[in-house]
Amino acid sequence: MADYNIAAPLDTDFYEVFAAIPAADRAVWARARAFSAEALPQMNGYWDRAEYPLHLVRRLGELDLLTDGVLVPGQEPLSALAAGLVNMEVSRTDGSLGTVIAVQAGLALRTIAAFGSPAQRERWLGPLARGEEFGAFALTEPDHGSDSVSLETTARRVEGGYLLNGEKKWIGNGSAGGVTVVWARDDDGAVRGFLVEQQTPGYHAETITGKASLRAIHQAQITLTDVLIPTENALPGTHSFKDASAVLVATRLGVAWSALGHATAVYEAALSYAGQRIQFGKPLASFQLVQERLSYMLSELTSMQLHCLRVAELDAAGTMDPVQASMAKYHNTRKARELASMARDMLGGNGILLENHVIRHLLDIESIHTYEGTESIQALLIGRRITGQSAFA
Repeated sequence: MADYNIAAPLDTDFYEVFAAIPAADRAVWARARAFSAEALPQMNGYWDRAEYPLHLVRRLGELDLLTDGVLVPGQEPLSALAAGLVNMEVSRTDGSLGTVIAVQAGLALRTIAAFGSPAQRERWLGPLARGEEFGAFALTEPDHGSDSVSLETTARRVEGGYLLNGEKKWIGNGSAGGVTVVWARDDDGAVRGFLVEQQTPGYHAETITGKASLRAIHQAQITLTDVLIPTENALPGTHSFKDASAVLVATRLGVAWSALGHATAVYEAALSYAGQRIQFGKPLASFQLVQERLSYMLSELTSMQLHCLRVAELDAAGTMDPVQASMAKYHNTRKARELASMARDMLGGNGILLENHVIRHLLDIESIHTYEGTESIQALLIGRRITGQSAFA
């Protein structure tokens, strides 16, 4: 049987979108590329077995790739562009690893950096950035996903601290051991964040099984039963749901970059396969229909690159509107799904084999299309902005 080499990166950049990026950002990208070369041979096995390669999380930390642009003392500052390139490159390798960055850095680390006390930041930022500790962000509940503003988890004030009760679902790193940022309503009904170390009595996390997407990172369903935490574990900068939303907006841009990484992987796999696969005595790349598909895929991939670069520029300038991040995620995850489906079709039966990587990307894209705000929610945010009318229920 033919042995197809279709996982090697081709550095597709038809409009030279990334040709003039600063040398410092390119160096970070190169470091992420080196990590990808190390991780890729391992990921099909972990994905197939639904095992979480925690050593690769630590490796991301060792390479200083686990901050997502958040400023952490002792770690290299990453520009908005560099952080995006890391998200893109790691997701080009594997969606579960890309989600590690989204959860560990984009959500948990960013929340503590933005809203934590000096003592909380000193305790957690360095260990999380280095991959020595694992961080989770517990907002979604079994009955509250898109309407997470309606969360029901409570934090009741008691002598010396708070008692937390409630349930959370789909919490990445929630069962990995470490710290979970739990969002709950206090006695006044305000939504606040609380740091809960996962070994705390009453914190029960069950890893969700049976997933057909992001199989190489564990999400948990968490039950909080009279979890007693000290007063100093409340995040002092959190006062309302808007604080949780601010974190989600920042990571939404990371998801757009992640989608670009997935789309790059499947496009380049399809292009390489078309040059190697022989049918009717000639390579697939010589057929008109195949060339038309590849041209379409390249045009959409280029559009995704332009979305990411422009919004990263706005983010770096401090002028990015949250709805612009919504637009980037809305566009890029939709296009990543489309390109992955086309690539799978172009590979025929070989497209469903893990060894050719495309099917893993196709399935993992289904998750990034949903998390950090579904397509429908992003569309309503954009629609409200352009019409001036709210269509939320």
